[in-house]
Amino acid sequence: MGVFDKLDPQIAERFSRPGGLAEKMGIEFLELSAERSVARMPVEGNTQVVGILHGGAHVVLGESLGSMSAAIHAGPGRFAVGIEINASHSRSVKSGYVTGTCSAISLGRTLCTHEIAITDDDGNRLSTVRITNLLRDIS
Repeated sequence: MGVFDKLDPQIAERFSRPGGLAEKMGIEFLELSAERSVARMPVEGNTQVVGILHGGAHVVLGESLGSMSAAIHAGPGRFAVGIEINASHSRSVKSGYVTGTCSAISLGRTLCTHEIAITDDDGNRLSTVRITNLLRDIS
């Protein structure tokens, strides 16, 4: 399990199966916490018709990181649900991997906002994703 071992067992159990879309896109989680999370994703297999990384792939990577960070902040017995997301794309990429680095902007009792910077293998920023999650009780 690796990166999931450091989490609360109840949360780690939920994350041990990150979901079909993250798996299909090849997302690999490298670091997870409420304040900062990091993951990477291959460009290959996630491109649009002209051969560059699909804009929606940027958003999937960003939302995956932001939602997991929010769920960690929410803690056991609670869950996070996205209520707003936006992305600004500033550069394209055709090969290699992209890395998403998620940083908390606000960690409240009922709302969390995170910013995800997505970069290429050379560290160039490709896009910026911002997500706000609502934190709810499971029952």
